[in-house]
Amino acid sequence: MTDSWVNSAEILGSDLPLELSGTGNRRALLMAALREAVRSGRLAPGTRLPPYRSLAADLGLARNTVADAYAELVAEGWLAARQGSGTRVAERAVPVTPAHRPRTPERPARPVHDLVQGQPDPSVFPRTAWLASARRALAAAPDDAFGPGGPHGRAELRRALAGYLARVRGVRAAPERIVLCSGAAHGLRLLAEVVGGPWAAEEYGLPFHREILASHGVGTRPLGVDADGARVDGLTRHDRAVLLTPAHQFPTGGPLHPARRAAVVDWARSTGGLVVEDDYDGEFRYDRQPVGAVQGLDPEHVVLVGSVSKSLSPALRIGWMVLPQRLVAPVVAAKGEREQFSSATEQLTLADFVESGAYDRQVRRMRQRHRRRRDQLVAALHARAPHVRVTGIAAGLHAVLELPPGTERSAVRAAAWQGLAVEGLGDYRHPGAERPSRSTGTAAASLRTTGTATSPVPHRDGLVVGYATPAESAYPEALEALCRSLPPVSPPAPAPPQPPAAP
Repeated sequence: MTDSWVNSAEILGSDLPLELSGTGNRRALLMAALREAVRSGRLAPGTRLPPYRSLAADLGLARNTVADAYAELVAEGWLAARQGSGTRVAERAVPVTPAHRPRTPERPARPVHDLVQGQPDPSVFPRTAWLASARRALAAAPDDAFGPGGPHGRAELRRALAGYLARVRGVRAAPERIVLCSGAAHGLRLLAEVVGGPWAAEEYGLPFHREILASHGVGTRPLGVDADGARVDGLTRHDRAVLLTPAHQFPTGGPLHPARRAAVVDWARSTGGLVVEDDYDGEFRYDRQPVGAVQGLDPEHVVLVGSVSKSLSPALRIGWMVLPQRLVAPVVAAKGEREQFSSATEQLTLADFVESGAYDRQVRRMRQRHRRRRDQLVAALHARAPHVRVTGIAAGLHAVLELPPGTERSAVRAAAWQGLAVEGLGDYRHPGAERPSRSTGTAAASLRTTGTATSPVPHRDGLVVGYATPAESAYPEALEALCRSLPPVSPPAPAPPQPPAAP
């Protein structure tokens, strides 16, 4: 059945026909009709719209339907609302005549600004230093480097990484414990095949990591996350492994508390489980020296997984696993008889890059750059949106902006209208981490999330902002677009009525 009707609403004394036709949500139909009226010029910039109660009565809609439509269009930038002046068509919404109406989507086909997390600005790759290392590495390469590579990876790079990780991350491992791979995702595939499941994983994390495990028959269940990192008290004897980001929880930003670091190692020792430590952003902390890797506490029960995707470039496709002795042979066997993923010449180049000190210099350079970017983000929010808070520690290549409850999706849509690519925090939530239900109660919701009857951590609304991604010249405009996309400060709740004073 099709709901179709035409009704008129009086706006500034003139009839404006709004055709709400088709099936589906009436709020969406009303929003589409109002957008069309603005685009066509029937609603000019600055035009005051009727109160939502009046428009609801004229169109035969529920008041909440119209109020929600207004709020969504304000968030998207079509309308503007100010206390005391009502709701008006935004001044920036430039109308076009029907004869010249573009046949383009409402949003730009490609974002103008990119604040999606996940990669450094590719323009800062150290080309000159990398080329110098490549020349030295090729000149010194043994003949067997140009034959079929072994699955363990080049010994030159494993030796260089063993020294670097011990010095910078507190890792305890001989080169024989290191197996090279094409990145963290490849490492997870190999571990899923060798270790099996089920695994526990942080409530917030990279969806494609969970998908990789699931594709190998390894299910994951969520552990709650708070300001102290993963709530590891939810681990059980049934978990074969737990996937953590202890240095800088991805994406919420907190480090794993020292007591929880010790507790997760105790769990692994007592159950025979495995801690898989994704050393995400381990080298990039800006307010103090980075904390050492959990692997240093117990090399026989912790796997450290790392790569050069954030420090150099994801295009290099070089990562590593620092493994307990018992897993080295099975992981090497799972890779196959030959190296199929990572170029031997790039492995040799990276080995020289590390041993020559060029890698340390690059990390220092990127640390300074990212810290400056984060400071710019915080300053812009302080000036333009002081009600929006940056959560987590000063580290990594991204930050989470805490938003008022219920505003995340509208903020993402508003960003898209501004030509800005940015992601909501909810995009990273484990699908098993459901919102607590009023009917199930607090303790039951906590058990479902963490496996323990502790108080549940409420789900948060936020934006995950990748401040390392844009080029230097594009970053200020990206921040401007971000600030324009943020929801306004919520009005204070009305004060409860006071009882009359006693005579």
